[in-house]
Amino acid sequence: MPLTRADDEVIAFFANGPTREQIAAFRLSHEAVARVRALQHKNSAGTLSSDEAAALDQCVQLDQIMLLIRSRARQIEQSNQTA
Repeated sequence: MPLTRADDEVIAFFANGPTREQIAAFRLSHEAVARVRALQHKNSAGTLSSDEAAALDQCVQLDQIMLLIRSRARQIEQSNQTA
């Protein structure tokens, strides 16, 4: 399965060795978000191709993983601040 723009952005972000603060604040570019929204719209309209459905599923999984990573980074930062 080819990489989506969102995948590429996340890979590039982590390849640069971000700090926990940068991880907690990470957001996809407006272009990547617009692409995901377009896929969601097509999905709602029932016009999503199988390749687009796979890309949307991949973006959803990536979003869930990033949510967990950002949450963990924030927890670590908060525990370090109270220690």
